[in-house]
Amino acid sequence: MITDAYIPSPSSSSFHVGPLHFHVYGVMYVVAVAAAIIISRRRWAKVGGDPDLVYEVAWWGFPAGLIGGRIYFLITTPSQIPDHWWGAFAIWDGGLGIWGGIAAGVAAGVWRLNKHLDRADVARFVNAATPALLVAQAFGRVGNYFNQELFGKPSTLPWALKIAPEHRPPHYTQYATFQPTFLYEIIWNLLLAAALVWLDNRRKIRPPGLLPLYIAGYSAFRIFEETLRIDYSEYILGMRLNFWIALIGTLGGLAWFLRIQTRPQPRDGDGSGTGARRRRPRLSYSRSGAR
Repeated sequence: MITDAYIPSPSSSSFHVGPLHFHVYGVMYVVAVAAAIIISRRRWAKVGGDPDLVYEVAWWGFPAGLIGGRIYFLITTPSQIPDHWWGAFAIWDGGLGIWGGIAAGVAAGVWRLNKHLDRADVARFVNAATPALLVAQAFGRVGNYFNQELFGKPSTLPWALKIAPEHRPPHYTQYATFQPTFLYEIIWNLLLAAALVWLDNRRKIRPPGLLPLYIAGYSAFRIFEETLRIDYSEYILGMRLNFWIALIGTLGGLAWFLRIQTRPQPRDGDGSGTGARRRRPRLSYSRSGAR
């Protein structure tokens, strides 16, 4: 069945520029990284940091995120690995696991930041960069649209997504239009990014408090999204694996946020503190030390 109104899917997921062949999925990841860098530079400079530090963090965080995201995908959905010797590396076929990508990317970025900033300033940098992660994810989901993947249950809503027969999952070949979960996530990610920026500007959020709020907020949406998606997944207790990951992320993010906001502040002269509040923040870094 097909409705009169629907969102059409692209006829192709790639394009050529002369002899070069580009996958839209990969192009959108490049756009996502560029957007994250631009937003992070502006927000970090606004709090007095050196915006060029963002480039170095991205240099380490982006490839780590790709590797972590692909490893997560390979571990959680091994049956979906393309049947070629290079299948494990074909990120445009099957994609990336967002949980692994964010975990690895943030870990690599924080590791690099620790070489230039003290603990307090690392937390401030994380606060500055967190909304940019959500904007990057929104751009990344556009690649799923071009791949005709990660959509939801059959739907006759006016904004349902028309999927070509070759991209429909088994047992759903008789349906033509489906829930555009990628679109729902794009909208949610952008709204959550705006909410985090508003909170950072209007409320006193101890850094890196925006990161656990991001984890909790994004995970809460994924709990809803996982009840709609029909792509292949491992199931535990009748629910998709990522449903349980999202549940853990929501509860863990909220607990972490409360911990950051309620823990006692170190006092001047207290040897048990980090010392971050007893010395002037070190917001710039030496370019020679970055090599």
